[in-house]
Parts: sequence; C-alpha cells; structure tokens
Amino acid sequence: MAFDFATSARSCILFGMTGPISIFYFLILIASIIVHEVAHGLAAEREGDPTARLLGRITLNPLKHIDWLGSIILPAILILTNAGFVVGWAKPVPYDANNLRRGRKSEAIVSVAGILVNLSVAIVFGLLIRVMLLTGYTSVAVIDIASIIVLINIVLALFNSIPIAPLDGFRFLSSVLPVRALPTLRILEQYSLPLLIVFIVFGWKFVVPFAFTIYSLLTGIAL
Repeated sequence: MAFDFATSARSCILFGMTGPISIFYFLILIASIIVHEVAHGLAAEREGDPTARLLGRITLNPLKHIDWLGSIILPAILILTNAGFVVGWAKPVPYDANNLRRGRKSEAIVSVAGILVNLSVAIVFGLLIRVMLLTGYTSVAVIDIASIIVLINIVLALFNSIPIAPLDGFRFLSSVLPVRALPTLRILEQYSLPLLIVFIVFGWKFVVPFAFTIYSLLTGIAL
C-alpha cells in the first residue's frame, strides 16, 4: 500500500510542533538563521568589506549570532503554542557600506545574500525529497525532517523579503530605489516595529499559501 507522504508532510509541518519534532524545528530554524547571516557577511567581504570577519561573525558558532528574542524566545513561543509557522532572526551581521567597492549595488547584493542562501537550501533538500520518492526511498522520518528544512528555509526567505525594516527586503529597496526615495523610506523606518507586528498578525496569512506552493513545486508533494 502506498504511503501518503503529502498527508505526513502536511501533518508534520502544520501540526507536528510538539514533542521531539519541536526540537528539530528549533534546531533547523537556528541553523537556517545562522547560515542566512553568515551569507550576508561573506557577501560583504566579497564586495570589499571585512567587518564581519574582523568581528568574528563569519562562523557557524551559534553563540556569535543568537539574539535572545528573535532566536530563542519568539521561536519557542511559536513552537510551544503550535502556531503553525515559525520565524525568527539572529543578530544582524554588521558591515561598513563605505568599504563596499560598488556602493549601492554592493549593498543590494549583501541584502539579498541571506535570502538566496535560504532558497538554495530549500531547493537542495526539495530536490533530495524528489529523488528519494522517485527511487522508492520511503523513510517517513527522513522525508518529514527534510520537509521541515525545506519549509523553514522558504518561510525565512519570504519573511526576509518583506520590505519592512529591519528585514532584508527593506534594505534591498533602500539600495535600488532612486536616492530621492530615501527620505520617505527613512520616515517609514521609524514605524518599522508596529508595521512589522501588523504584518505578522494580519498579513502573514496571505504569504503562507505561497510558501506551500513553493514547497510543492520543489518537492513534488502537494500540501
């Protein structure tokens, strides 16, 4: 009898944030956030700024990146309350824009580096799931864990793409929009916290279907 991996994956992703699986959620989230931040530092270094390396931030050591609110408290609350999604953040990797060789173009590259890395991780593990299913590999536990990795990285990429400070989407807009738009962006930045809270509470539900669609495209499992 064929096993319904779609049902298993959906249950694991949406309703499985309890017991041992919640530990996997937490560890995968922390690892994905750290990789995201290291990508910013590496991109800045490649564009000419060594600040992140000089401060010891180009490392996978979680102690260098953890933000107690964004890396521990918020994810723990979302997991323990079975919120159905998990987001978080680490301490931003600093860079000195004055050192960047190509000015605002370099800033744009640095701002999207973390998003691109999260998408890359999602693609790799999504394709891995496809290969496992095509070859008849039917370990439910492995596919469930891979599914969590895929979805968490999709969620992080989408969340960070939102053009609200301090998210990467806002930094990208600031680096590509005409200079005359910067004063308006600076005004909006002053209200970033309430705007972000409003978006998470009222707007995130409209983003979730996109996360599921991307997941299904990558893995071949319809949610």
